[in-house]
Amino acid sequence: MIRKTVWIAGLLATVMVLTLLLSAGSPGSAAKIPQPAAAEVKVDNFSFGPATLTVPVGTTVTWTNRDDIPHTVVSTDKVFKSKVLDTDEKFSFTFAKAGTYPYFCSIHPKMTGSVVVQ
Repeated sequence: MIRKTVWIAGLLATVMVLTLLLSAGSPGSAAKIPQPAAAEVKVDNFSFGPATLTVPVGTTVTWTNRDDIPHTVVSTDKVFKSKVLDTDEKFSFTFAKAGTYPYFCSIHPKMTGSVVVQ
């Protein structure tokens, strides 16, 4: 009788361990996987806000034109370039490498900003 009880307890322990292992790979565990970061820059009143944005590698930055006139987002190093953005239009770029990325509006060159990727 003791041998049967030990066998059942061992079987239950094995089933519990397998259940835990299988649930660790379930879709609900995806929240533990780090998601790519995202950041926003608002284009408004002839300026980029924030003027300097610091983000980790892999971050997607989205610029949104909140101004009443068109603007562009152009990297001074020609790494990225948006089309002309009308009011409420967006442009996104994912920064895969560390560095400092200065940019400007090609329509209004005095509008400048930079993204620092660490």
